[in-house]
Amino acid sequence: MSKELTIALDRYDRHLPLFFGAARLPDGQQYRALEVGMVPPRRDGVARHRRMLIDLEFDAAEVSLCSYIMAKKRGVPLTGIPAFPRRLFSQNHIYVNVNSGIRAPQDLVGKRVGLWAFQVTMSVLAKGDLKSEHGVPWEKIHWVTEAPEEIEWSSQELSIERAPKGRSIAQMVVDGELDGYIYPHPEAAVQSRTDRVRRLFPDSKTESVRYFNKRGYYPIMHLLAVKDERVRERASLPLELMQLWEEAKRQSYDLYHDPGYALLAFSRNEYEAQTSTFGVDPWPSGLAANRKNLEDFMDYMVDQQLLDAPLPMDSLFDRSVLGT
Repeated sequence: MSKELTIALDRYDRHLPLFFGAARLPDGQQYRALEVGMVPPRRDGVARHRRMLIDLEFDAAEVSLCSYIMAKKRGVPLTGIPAFPRRLFSQNHIYVNVNSGIRAPQDLVGKRVGLWAFQVTMSVLAKGDLKSEHGVPWEKIHWVTEAPEEIEWSSQELSIERAPKGRSIAQMVVDGELDGYIYPHPEAAVQSRTDRVRRLFPDSKTESVRYFNKRGYYPIMHLLAVKDERVRERASLPLELMQLWEEAKRQSYDLYHDPGYALLAFSRNEYEAQTSTFGVDPWPSGLAANRKNLEDFMDYMVDQQLLDAPLPMDSLFDRSVLGT
């Protein structure tokens, strides 16, 4: 493969070496890292998941775990790479209106809770965690979504309502039109209005650490996917892209050795605290280190009627990386 490879990624610290070209592919293979996000502004636009999973616009891209699995079942000509650029704890992303009467997870039953979309990976994770960790059936919550689903899917039997056109679910929870709000990238309208909105878990960090210690993983949000045609041209590409991301991550970790690297005054102290809590690297690549996380997530998808049954793991990833 001689043509330049396009890789669509969001602007995270672990991707800086890719945007700068500091991490390299072997044999002089050239790539161009495009800054494509889900929330504007981004240098190369937004709507990355749709542009990759539906339009097949890039050679490789960071995509939603849930939408990728759904697209893969429908035969999208992409293959997964077990490198996971985005991870989040659901416990840190569930908000409630201060006047909703919600004090504990069980109080969500019967309430109206906003989501970007039902199949967004954070939405699936939070619904699954509420049910499995706190005994709160997602079926007993009324869900209000803001955006269309990325992958078409029938939800006629579920309690899902679309927010009024032009209405932001973030503003709706601030105004009290919604009782709760689950979002992977909480909007400023929620984060800044502490007089109107608070996190469901007052100490969400402690709750997230408890979850990590019980489950043994930092939950996956996104994975890398590459076009099948590019793999046919270069069979070693999936493994090389996984190694490329690992090298970018290693270089990004190195930047935190400088106490003055980040805008956060105590960023080095936070890095040391994270290492003490989660170990040297809570962002492992490879299938073996992430199998339980992936299996748990697909169980959530089945329970939430997004899948009929879990897909075999070797159907999601290129065969060259199955032993990683």
